[in-house]
Amino acid sequence: MPLVVVSQVLMNKTVVEVAHHFAGHAFYSYSLAAMSDSRRGIFRAALVAKLHFTGPTDCVRDGLSSLPGLVVLIMATGILKVKDTNVVDENGKTVILRGAGLGGWLNMENFITGYPGHESQHRAAMLQVLGKEKYDFFFDKWLEAFFTEGDAKYFASLGLNCIRIPFNYRHFEDDMNPRVLKEEGFKHLDRAIELCTKQGIYTILDMHTLPGGQNPGWHSDNATPYAAFWDYKDHQDRTVWLWEQIVERYKGNPWIAGYNPINEPCDPQHVRLPAFYKRIEKAIRKIDPDHILWLDGNTFAMEFRGFDEVLPNCVYALHDYSMMGFPTGRPFTGTDEQKAILARQYARKTEFHRENKTAIWNGEFGPVYANPRYEPEAEKINQGRYELLGEQMKIYDKAQISWTIWLYKDIGLQGMVHTSPDSPWNKLIAPFLEKKKRLQLDSWGKYPSEEVDNLMKPLIEWVDKVSPTAKDLYPTSWNTQKHLDRAILQTFLSDSLQMEFAELFKDKSFDELELLAKSFQFDQCIQRDGLNRIMSDHATVAVLE
Repeated sequence: MPLVVVSQVLMNKTVVEVAHHFAGHAFYSYSLAAMSDSRRGIFRAALVAKLHFTGPTDCVRDGLSSLPGLVVLIMATGILKVKDTNVVDENGKTVILRGAGLGGWLNMENFITGYPGHESQHRAAMLQVLGKEKYDFFFDKWLEAFFTEGDAKYFASLGLNCIRIPFNYRHFEDDMNPRVLKEEGFKHLDRAIELCTKQGIYTILDMHTLPGGQNPGWHSDNATPYAAFWDYKDHQDRTVWLWEQIVERYKGNPWIAGYNPINEPCDPQHVRLPAFYKRIEKAIRKIDPDHILWLDGNTFAMEFRGFDEVLPNCVYALHDYSMMGFPTGRPFTGTDEQKAILARQYARKTEFHRENKTAIWNGEFGPVYANPRYEPEAEKINQGRYELLGEQMKIYDKAQISWTIWLYKDIGLQGMVHTSPDSPWNKLIAPFLEKKKRLQLDSWGKYPSEEVDNLMKPLIEWVDKVSPTAKDLYPTSWNTQKHLDRAILQTFLSDSLQMEFAELFKDKSFDELELLAKSFQFDQCIQRDGLNRIMSDHATVAVLE
């Protein structure tokens, strides 16, 4: 068996040697120098690295905690697979993946970076204002700065072992030039996968935006509330084709934990989604028979109605947000009733998994956080949301499931890491953010607005009066207000303001654009310590084999 050596030479003596029982494919250098000095953090990273210590445990613990320059050699342990209700490595050892989604990067979202509306309209407005040369320069620099080696090292230092990478299909294919692969689209995806690999972090590739739009949300870059993906075969054909290109590229990579073919699908008929999963599973398996498919449930990954079969080597995913973690929801105070609500919500969403004895992945969850600029009691509010998150994680620990929180980085609403209020980016867009908040242009984390409420309330009441069934239209989780907010505020009004936002960048020099992009660089960002402490505390869980 290969030997992994964990060592720090002090006076020419090796402090610790550990035997590793994996016949892995390759070695990767993993520096723990950036880690917290706490023993807890060091042991988490060791567990994530799948190191099995031999010899006296206390001796190992004490030795490791005193080695700030520790270097661990990590072997890839073969491609992960599903066995019964678990994800396992090639030796059959259970692997629990825990981490975050890299949202807002290769699939941009309005609340994550600050623009209104939808990515395609945002990019079109920026292209018009900047011109092609500056547009290409800025977005390349921004993509480069958003995720760097510093991010990967910090992520690993928390003991986390998985990053879900959402992407927009438009990076790899143009609507006006379909089925022609854009090789340049892989530049930053390849780079992120490699950065994660070097830190012993698995990646899950998530197609967050599909041709036609798989759901009526802004996060699928869908500029209408209509999910056309389900009604047009060519949208589905193109999606299968693109996944075939992607898996051809990444098949055999042991640090890719698998493919998430569709984020938060919304099929009103409930039967077309499982049928499409069967189709794409067959297409992918012809090229890559090994990697796991991570399959979201229907209706924003909240239900599995219509699923009549469990596909092989697949993990079925739910998304488990709680409204108690959002400004318009009831605050979490830790009552027995609220804890019971969380438990019931999780039990309902995992009923399919229990009945069919499948592995579980919670692909998205997590509260948003109050901004002291808007909330005088932000610290108190956020403490309640940390407690909510901790309560949810207790449920997941008990169930021993894999999860990826939403999200890793943004401009200050939800991310583990966020841009500074004093950064060039935040300073530039601050007045526009105030306007977005007042007009409720963002669905995610929207604040109450008397101005908007007074305008929308009569319209909502009128629609419910003249069309009593309006509130029952799909998605079933939406009421009349949600439908109208999406159509009027978050689509029509938001996209009408695209040029106003883009004009903020008018006449910026290349140097100024680069400084704006670098606002997202790890060493320029702020870490949300309260959130990250909880993440680290729950990064690993004892596996009951």
